[in-house]
Amino acid sequence: MSENKELPPESFPCNQCHAGILQPRYVTYFTWLGNELITVPYFPAWVCDVCGRREYDEQAIQWLNMLLDPNAGKPTKANRRTQPPTRPHSSAPRPHLDS
Repeated sequence: MSENKELPPESFPCNQCHAGILQPRYVTYFTWLGNELITVPYFPAWVCDVCGRREYDEQAIQWLNMLLDPNAGKPTKANRRTQPPTRPHSSAPRPHLDS
């Protein structure tokens, strides 16, 4: 008899061990920034319940990369505006409105 087990919502089969299920968890994320080890507690990830493989939330990684950017918090260079093209001057004077 074949069993048709459905995965709980927000869980996926593990691509590494093919036996476990990736489930959403909060973990401590570690990364190197130059010569410094950066740790981020309560970071969203998908963790396999058998082999422990971690797949990090892509949106959270993008957010973290933006925060760790060496230029974060610095003002951006303002783009120089180009001058509008000069209009040809006519030799005729402009009419006046008399009041």
